Order: sequence, then C-alpha cells, then structure tokens
Amino acid sequence: MDKFLEQLAEIFEEDYVHPDDKLVDFDAWDSLAQLSIIALADEEYGVTVSAMELREAETIGGVKELIERKKGK
Repeated sequence: MDKFLEQLAEIFEEDYVHPDDKLVDFDAWDSLAQLSIIALADEEYGVTVSAMELREAETIGGVKELIERKKGK
C-alpha cells in the first residue's frame, strides 16, 4: 500500500483508506485528526497545510494532491 495511504489509515484508525474516501465520513475526522495530518505534512513532506485547506481537499486523494502540489512549489 502507498505509504501516504498507510499513514492516513493510521491517523483515522482504519485498516485501509482509499483515495476516494471522504474525510468527513471517517468517525475519527475531528480537530485531532486535522492536526495529525498537518503535522504529517510538515514532518514527512516538508509542507505547510492549513485546516481550511484540508477541509477543502474533501477526500484522502485530495489531501495527497494538496501535499504534492505544495511540494512542487
């Protein structure tokens, strides 16, 4: 499994997540999960994302695209 998907599955306390999964559909989608993703983006990928950007990303794949887009800058 893709390392990013594994990391997000861990944050959401799931066995597996799919890029099309909507963030709001996870029981663990809360402010702590958002902070965990923000920290992951910073520590693992060297990019800064905001909680608003995460909400706008809407899906697991959207978060991945957001991080990749910011890495490309």
